[in-house]
Amino acid sequence: MFPFFEKLLHPYPDAEPALPPKGFLPFVWACTYGIRGYIAALAVLSAGISAYEAWLFALLGHIVDWLGHIEPARLWEEQGHMLLVVGGVLAGSTLLVALHTFVKHQTLAINFPLRLRWNFHRLMLGQSMAFYSDEFAGRITTKVMQTALAVREMVFTTTEVVIGIGVYFITILALAGGFDAKLMLPFAGWFVLYAISVVYFVPRLGRIGKKQADARAMMTGRITDAYTNISTVKLFSHSQREAGFARAAMTEFMTTGYRQMRLVTAFEIVNHSLVVLLIIATCGYSMFLWTHGEIGVGAVAAVTAMALRISGMSHWIMWEMASLFENIGTVQDGIGTLTRPRVVVDSPGALPLEVPRGEVKFEHVNFNYGKKTPVIQDFSLTVRPGEKIGLIGRSGAGKSTLVNLLLRFYDVESGRILIDGQDIAHVTQDSLRSHIGMVSQDTSLLHRSVRDNIVYGRPGASEEEMLLAAQRAEAHAFIGGLSDLHGRTGYDAHVGERGVKLSGGQRQRIAIARVMLKDAPILLLDEATSALDSEVEVAIQSSLNTLMQGKTVIAIAHRLSTIAAMDRLVVMDGGRIVEEGDHRTLLAQGGLYARLWAHQSGGFLGENEPDEEPALAA
Repeated sequence: MFPFFEKLLHPYPDAEPALPPKGFLPFVWACTYGIRGYIAALAVLSAGISAYEAWLFALLGHIVDWLGHIEPARLWEEQGHMLLVVGGVLAGSTLLVALHTFVKHQTLAINFPLRLRWNFHRLMLGQSMAFYSDEFAGRITTKVMQTALAVREMVFTTTEVVIGIGVYFITILALAGGFDAKLMLPFAGWFVLYAISVVYFVPRLGRIGKKQADARAMMTGRITDAYTNISTVKLFSHSQREAGFARAAMTEFMTTGYRQMRLVTAFEIVNHSLVVLLIIATCGYSMFLWTHGEIGVGAVAAVTAMALRISGMSHWIMWEMASLFENIGTVQDGIGTLTRPRVVVDSPGALPLEVPRGEVKFEHVNFNYGKKTPVIQDFSLTVRPGEKIGLIGRSGAGKSTLVNLLLRFYDVESGRILIDGQDIAHVTQDSLRSHIGMVSQDTSLLHRSVRDNIVYGRPGASEEEMLLAAQRAEAHAFIGGLSDLHGRTGYDAHVGERGVKLSGGQRQRIAIARVMLKDAPILLLDEATSALDSEVEVAIQSSLNTLMQGKTVIAIAHRLSTIAAMDRLVVMDGGRIVEEGDHRTLLAQGGLYARLWAHQSGGFLGENEPDEEPALAA
């Protein structure tokens, strides 16, 4: 039975998730797509259980009346058939409860939030680089995780409390009225007063719950940020500073928590007072009616039991309602992040990119990161198929921005970028990036095995192809000596978050192996050898030269000697091309490139003399 119900709802739907709407109710409704039938079944079963529980109290009253008017010896003779019916209903309730718990705990409890997290995660993976530059990674993670759980708890609370208790109370009223209509008065009065208290307290709990959810996400984000950048924290001896930074967020969370608990305490006091009034009113009024002969002893017993049951349930209802609106606040807080439209999206009807030649063309491109100061200004450049160019310029000249635009991490504000005549804005992003290999200065590795990091370039590669790529990148030798705390060694060793367990040069060589395995027709090198020592750099120059053969290459390097032998050098300043030509031509012009070359010293960017053989051959 367990596997049957567990497999009813698939937690990982293949369909690409749509961006949820921003409105609260439309957002929750969208979250229930594909599972509404199970939620409806849960609601019906909850209502059935509530009606059954209320019926038990009415049954208690009838049994008391039977016992008061029937001789013990004649009980089975006169009421035996009714007792059998009651026994059958009691036995049948087991099936009702079993179905309810199977649907709730096997079908929905795990699969529902997993399904939401799976969809939310895919939505976040599709967000642009600009989105991630404005958010804490830990904050985004918290919203993905806690919003999914909050939606599930809201659905459960709605079906269990709002629907279930609603049916329960209506049934109580009807059954109490079945003894005498006047017995409905204490329950109706309590319900009105309880509803007023709920209307007062619950929205306030919801508002503070939203603030608390945001404070929790901020607190988690700050703590995660410190862990992610722990080397920087320790380098500058800022452990206490980071503790204080986190403490400020914790204090904000604490403040919202105190406000929430004050409301909860006041709500609980009011709730208990109303329950006491209900018990006094119900018991007192039913006994008054009994003394006047208007109802029997069974009615007194039944309504008293009902009042006592509501007394016990009211505290549970209060906490569930408080939890409901806290979850509402959490969902409202998550909506702002999870419904943010994607800035970079595939255009309607986007086709896969085809790269038969590898020509890259920038046509009158302008871009400014949404700011007033332009970063790229009317930039036009054609990189011929198989040509290798070097982008040169001071920091902030726009070199890396061009690379980001070519990868379509950002969309150009005007102009266009073409690859083999195809506007990259009109092809799918995945196909675009699958045809581009890149090695950057800021090498990022996943906290997985070395093997997983290398085959990330081409997941379908064989073990032999992976090993060959590592050998060509001069990484095979040091990989054999790696190990981790779990005893994994070599290619199975895990590298730590962002590859923290490896040196900069080791990370760079694994990244180069990854790109070698990818073997894309367009190659981007952004300070590709910056983390390598001179001996290792020389060792892999031939591998890089082999990697570049037959590819269109765009290389950025502050060490000009590493790109001086490119087919063409493009010198940028202020987002524009100011010089263009080969190494000797630009030196002869005596312009910006010549000044940069002259300023190179100490082996950083210009160890070689102008007439020496540069490091990278075409």
